[in-house]
Amino acid sequence: MKITILLTSLLLAIIASAQAQTGQISGVVRSGDKSVPYANITLAKTRYGTQADSSGSYKLSNFPAGSYEIQISGVGFQRYRKMIDIIAGEPVIYDVELHAANTTLNEVVVTGVSRATELRKSPVAIAVMTKKEMDMNVNNNIVDAVLKGVPGLSAVTTGPNISKPFIRGLGYNRVLTLYNGLRQEGQQWGDEHGIEIDQYGIERAEVVKGPASLIYGSDAVAGVINFIPYLPKGPEGKLKGDITSEFHSNNGMIGASGGLAYNKNGWKSAFRVSGKNATAYKNKIDGRVYGTAYNELNLSAMTGFEKRWGSSYIYATLYNNLQEIPDGSRDSLTRRFTRQVFESGQDNIKDRPFVSEKDLKTYHINPLHQHIQHYRLFSRNHFLLGKGDLNALFGFQQSVRREYNHPTTPKQPGLYIQLNTYNYDVKYNLPEWKGLEATLGVNGMYQTNKNLDGTDFPIPDYKLLDIGGFLFLKKSLGKVDVSGGVRYDTRSWNWVDQYVQHNPESGYDELLKVPRNSNAVLQFPAYNRNFNGVSGSLGATYNLSERLLVKANVSRGYRAPNITEIGSNGLDPGAHIVYLGNRDFKPEFSLQTDIGFIGYLRELDISLELFNNKIDNYIYQARLYDDAGKPVIIVPGNFTYKYQQSKAQLFGAEVSVNLHPTRLKWLTFNNSLAFIRGLNRNDALIEKEGDAARYLPFIPPIHGRSELRVSVSKEIGNLSSVYFRAEVDYYGAQNKFYGVDNTETATAGYALFNLGTGATVNNRNKRALFQLFLQVDNLFNKSYQSNLNRLKYFEYYSASPNGRSGIYNMGRNASVKVIIPF
Repeated sequence: MKITILLTSLLLAIIASAQAQTGQISGVVRSGDKSVPYANITLAKTRYGTQADSSGSYKLSNFPAGSYEIQISGVGFQRYRKMIDIIAGEPVIYDVELHAANTTLNEVVVTGVSRATELRKSPVAIAVMTKKEMDMNVNNNIVDAVLKGVPGLSAVTTGPNISKPFIRGLGYNRVLTLYNGLRQEGQQWGDEHGIEIDQYGIERAEVVKGPASLIYGSDAVAGVINFIPYLPKGPEGKLKGDITSEFHSNNGMIGASGGLAYNKNGWKSAFRVSGKNATAYKNKIDGRVYGTAYNELNLSAMTGFEKRWGSSYIYATLYNNLQEIPDGSRDSLTRRFTRQVFESGQDNIKDRPFVSEKDLKTYHINPLHQHIQHYRLFSRNHFLLGKGDLNALFGFQQSVRREYNHPTTPKQPGLYIQLNTYNYDVKYNLPEWKGLEATLGVNGMYQTNKNLDGTDFPIPDYKLLDIGGFLFLKKSLGKVDVSGGVRYDTRSWNWVDQYVQHNPESGYDELLKVPRNSNAVLQFPAYNRNFNGVSGSLGATYNLSERLLVKANVSRGYRAPNITEIGSNGLDPGAHIVYLGNRDFKPEFSLQTDIGFIGYLRELDISLELFNNKIDNYIYQARLYDDAGKPVIIVPGNFTYKYQQSKAQLFGAEVSVNLHPTRLKWLTFNNSLAFIRGLNRNDALIEKEGDAARYLPFIPPIHGRSELRVSVSKEIGNLSSVYFRAEVDYYGAQNKFYGVDNTETATAGYALFNLGTGATVNNRNKRALFQLFLQVDNLFNKSYQSNLNRLKYFEYYSASPNGRSGIYNMGRNASVKVIIPF
């Protein structure tokens, strides 16, 4: 008994001693006579922080006593910084007054930089989209929601749920997509599927416009989009969450999502489940477009903790998408859509049966579809090591793609591939020395691809090893912030001989490493090759004043060819394309110059960004024709494309002018204009083909966007945060396209008008019940084709009764979104 009492007393003494060594700070964050709800409170260069509640009150405890720089920030307010001394066992009451900010230059970003950096200190063009802006831009997918607010960002689409991001005219494996810093690996070379990310779980998106090879290596030669999920914040010990639902009138899209988050004593956990279902979309020309329905499910979870030594978090996600495959087949006279019912050998497109109205309107996925699954498991770790710190990310991803293209055996996938990727990213931020910040880093991946029980084999089974190391330096010299660095990458590809042989039991082909007899065809000869490259950047920002700055940056990008560019030799059923690669390709290298001017003035914000990008060994695909000028058909009903390589140049400008009159604080008028020109520098091809070969494929036309927004600051009954918005999206005609062998054709210009409104509905106690967003896109039901719409080229006939060719984009769409917080 005495021993028990002694041990208990000793334990209590240890706990009391530990508590006595920790500090506590609390207070209220205000701006004028109003509180600032949900402000972020952090202790600089530590992992200790919290979030104020709805009344602006906060409390931060259980951290070591000492001297700290406290930082307090809120959306729309200037960041507050001040040194404070915390004495063990003496709680501090610290109320703070925040001042309204008319500039986002002090916003902190984590993408394209070695450590968290204010926007004003980065010479690279970086754009930020908040969840609020993405919620206003109600869309079928997350990429379309982001590109509305970022000039220079566009997307190649295959229906409303498939958008491949392009930055300044470059896309696919030239744009690196990240999920909370983890590079997305999911056969992104393909046209016919989007990015595997839950749009409802994203809190913020950061877009780097320009080569980011220095930090990320190959595949970031055009830029980076980092989708950052929600991290639990707010009062400790309270379960928080939200329920989101939305509906779109055009394709009947029904979306729903529910999330939970918990935070206590440094432990943070969150969970979310989301789903989307849609029928085929419609427009005035085509009616409902058969083959564009989808069914998507997402699960995500995270847990982790923050301690005095740093933090560690684990994330897991599951993405499951059933996505129909459109092929554009229809009756030549009525233009009604038809369906394939026989295999390619017996199929006659002119004899296909009509698709019924019931099948056009159903949520049931038709037999010819894709099944895309993507799994992530990764950890993000941050360790404080003296005055330096170490960041380490380790992850595993698996992408499984099935494309069902056999109408007589619908359960037999045509394409069935599994991609496994192991990622690593380690960065050490050295202690600051005389104002110089230095970072050493190494990152890369190991990847294996395997064809499973499919019948079409566009790419081989392969192994990939990627590793790169870099040094990044940053220093402030008065009003000038200078940053830059250098990097070396190496990537190795390896596969053995692989044969295609007919299997009499299944009736289909199969891929073999060892052929059964001499009838086998060598589809993929063995390949073993390394690609190496040096990349880097050097740039500076000059702060003319607190509100005006000039940026300049020169960067060299590097990209190793992707698997289809060097190894493809077969049909991709979902794309309806036979890809032919080139084993002798060289890596792409780019040299881009950026100059920018940014001003946040009393009455307006203005930015001007100019860029010029020269690329050596630029890789692109073009339709293959024979010597007689006829298209090469390897698989009936499918185009054949062969990859080409040449020099290229892209240049352009992005301008934003946003008016916010001080006398009319309720009014903002936002305007942007993006211009991009892509030139093919293949002189031999231009001499042979003329103007048809003068430009690059998939270059967006001039794009202007104007938005008039009215924000009501006062409450209207039980409504708060009320806004009204009207916008016009203008796309110029694209007459400068890659027209060799009719790879692309001219596209007419068009203008789309959109309207939106929203508000927060409160109860009698002024507590938010739900947020409401209403939006009408393409208000006047304009019939148009985007030059980046792949369905524009889904046409089987050289002429049609209505004079139209290909499939048109979505018509008018009214949407409603409701977010219920709790």
